[in-house]
Amino acid sequence: MRVVIAEDLALLRDGLVRLLSAHGFEVVEAVDNGPMLLDALIRHRPDVAVIDVRLPPTLTDEGLRVALEARRRQPGLPVLILSQYVEQLYARELLSDHSGAVGYLLKDRIGDVEQFVDSVRRVAAGGTAMDSEVISQLLTRRERDQPLGALTPKEREVLAMMAEGMSNAAIAARLCVTDKAIGKHTNNIFAKLGLQQSDDHNRRVMAVLAYLEAEPG
Repeated sequence: MRVVIAEDLALLRDGLVRLLSAHGFEVVEAVDNGPMLLDALIRHRPDVAVIDVRLPPTLTDEGLRVALEARRRQPGLPVLILSQYVEQLYARELLSDHSGAVGYLLKDRIGDVEQFVDSVRRVAAGGTAMDSEVISQLLTRRERDQPLGALTPKEREVLAMMAEGMSNAAIAARLCVTDKAIGKHTNNIFAKLGLQQSDDHNRRVMAVLAYLEAEPG
């Protein structure tokens, strides 16, 4: 699996190269600024790109802007954005085309190597990997809106895990309940949100994220 990495801090960039290489990824290029990133994405057309939000020359949202431009040129290009802090605007922009193959993680998550590598693979496969803190803030922002406000606390908890990209089995394991119990919760969530049920896990997650991402009417 071919990867492009963009991170301006040399120590972290080298660490990401070593980490992903050790887990079977082929890092085709690792860059430290926006212009080089766009060139690398267009030339290599990687299976997934791992990109820091803040890159030179602006050190603001250069990484995200390049990622969005690359996805405009190459629809569906898998992109995993890394950020030091939760910034909802970045999450909303990343989800704006509703095409999947996106992730938004806090840099602290890299320390959990297994979870981080799983997130990279999930995004490369066309899925989503949204940080739990991002989902929590998006949920809080919409908690008074209907029909989200109709969800029970447990359903909100399950919804947040679904939005992270977790399967029903994974949610059941985390909550120490049966798969059947989680199935009941997810059916209730779909019914209350008016979302069509589907056996396609990624479409289910993206439907939920699309709902959360939408501005209140």
